[in-house]
Amino acid sequence: MSTFFDIVASAGLWAAVLRIATPLIFGTLGALLSERSGVLNLGIEGIMTFGAMAGWLAVFNGADLWTGMLVAALSGALFGLVHAAMTVTLGLSQHVTGLGITLFASSLSYYIFRLTVPLASTPPTVTPFQPISVPGLSDLPFVGPALFTQTLPTYLSIVIALLLAYVVYRTPLGLALRMSGENPHAAEAQGVDPVRVRYGAIMAGSALMAMGGAFLTLSAFNSFFPTMVQGRGWICIALVVFASWRPGRALFGALLFAFFDAFQLRLQTVLGNVPYQIFLMMPYILSIAALAVMARRARVPQALMQPYRRGER
Repeated sequence: MSTFFDIVASAGLWAAVLRIATPLIFGTLGALLSERSGVLNLGIEGIMTFGAMAGWLAVFNGADLWTGMLVAALSGALFGLVHAAMTVTLGLSQHVTGLGITLFASSLSYYIFRLTVPLASTPPTVTPFQPISVPGLSDLPFVGPALFTQTLPTYLSIVIALLLAYVVYRTPLGLALRMSGENPHAAEAQGVDPVRVRYGAIMAGSALMAMGGAFLTLSAFNSFFPTMVQGRGWICIALVVFASWRPGRALFGALLFAFFDAFQLRLQTVLGNVPYQIFLMMPYILSIAALAVMARRARVPQALMQPYRRGER
């Protein structure tokens, strides 16, 4: 028992929680934004992969790190535009379109990467974001090294989560977003254009997803490999349900999954006689249990996955 307490009381654990949670925060907020407007985006896994590649490739070719993040966001928004055109304008299946984008974006990422680096036995590296020490806070015992020695994209993800929570529930834009996901015909009657709202939400959400992928290559690691997203996109889809489509809960859910993941990594070093596959399963098993409890109380946006046609009811 003392071993478990020592792990939990370690500042390194909580620093790792924030690092592991950052791509999940970006991805979950992106998926939440899209679903709040009424459109499920299962292209998230491929969009995150392409964002990781696009951001890394931009920096590898001489751009600065923030330009790399911007390039990733723009590439994600472009895939969001494709998804919106197929699901909002054409009314095609959101499931099939999203999965198609995941397959296409993932394959295109690997193809472009191999065109750029055809013969490298090991992936080339870039200089990633460095941890920033917050003056006056980084020196605090325990809290300082745990919370205030992160890279700037980590702080950005938390700021975006708080900002999105404010926008969704405290602004006319957020009301239009929620109306488009609940009852787009009622939104249309009030002068809101649900098509425009859905397009904007899908593109902005896809940009956030791609930024989550870019965090992996430009902050968490320093190179790109095609399988590096490792299912994080699907975790983000589950976290949206866990969060009941609320940005604040989405932030908490990402941190909770990251805690399970960081905890099992440290537990492996302590309980070395237990097969490591057991530890790898732990975050997912505990997340499924938490999802089963929270999903029973979740209120799904009423128009989620329902095509919208002007003038039709």
